[in-house]
Amino acid sequence: MTVSRRLLTSIAITLAILSMPLRLVAQSAGDSIRTHSFVLGIGSSHQLDTYLSPLNYTGYQVSFVRETLRMTRLAHRRVSFQTLWQGTFSQTSNISGTATDWGGHIGYDALWHYNWTPVKGLRLMAGGAIGADAGVLYNSRGGNNPAQGRVCVDLSASVMAIYKFRLWGLDLGVRYQANMPVAGVMFSPQFGQSYYEIGSGYADGNACFSYPGNAFSLWQQLTMDIPLGKYTVMRVGYLCDIRQSHVNGIKVHDRSHSFMIGFVKHFRKVKKVERKTSVIL
Repeated sequence: MTVSRRLLTSIAITLAILSMPLRLVAQSAGDSIRTHSFVLGIGSSHQLDTYLSPLNYTGYQVSFVRETLRMTRLAHRRVSFQTLWQGTFSQTSNISGTATDWGGHIGYDALWHYNWTPVKGLRLMAGGAIGADAGVLYNSRGGNNPAQGRVCVDLSASVMAIYKFRLWGLDLGVRYQANMPVAGVMFSPQFGQSYYEIGSGYADGNACFSYPGNAFSLWQQLTMDIPLGKYTVMRVGYLCDIRQSHVNGIKVHDRSHSFMIGFVKHFRKVKKVERKTSVIL
């Protein structure tokens, strides 16, 4: 079933406004080392969605994160551009084991960070992001309303720190990143409102303004990069993803902790650039 026209219009307008800086980045991106990474994760998931059930559900989650990172020409090559594709699948059960939730989502974020190098080997980065996320949660005992759709568009604050050091003859890199949505638009039915009513045009207040006071969320990743060859690096780490909201009388939280493992590759464009302009992870 489709959501309300008001929700779709709000999301379309927000995306149109927020996507304008992407053109600037595409035009001003400089030639530099580009980093591409793909990691898979598995871990625990803790979920609550009072639209479907008043009970907490716990279980497992598998996830992936696809990342690209490069420097741009902005601010004398001090601004980096990062993209993140993320996806998850979870299966959780209530404490008595009488019902199961199946859920999944996919999201995209475009991030800009201003870079500092206060000391050798340490890179500090701070900036902002725009992103969109869509998913669904299905409950095996949901009755007339067995599923809950999730759609949101956000502006986020983001920080990152990268530290390179040499140990046992290897050039290692440790990185921490945190992203927190600060304002956006999200979809939520009213408590007790069916998706049939929404699809039939009886929708009111389903497009909700979100901010940390009613939808606190925090994405954190701590990783270590271990070189395996001249151009290939293994990445291992920990991912903590907290997504919460309390709007339209419905309380939602989705918290996961995952072990991540994958690979990183660095690519240099044809034109020559100085080493100092590259992002080194």
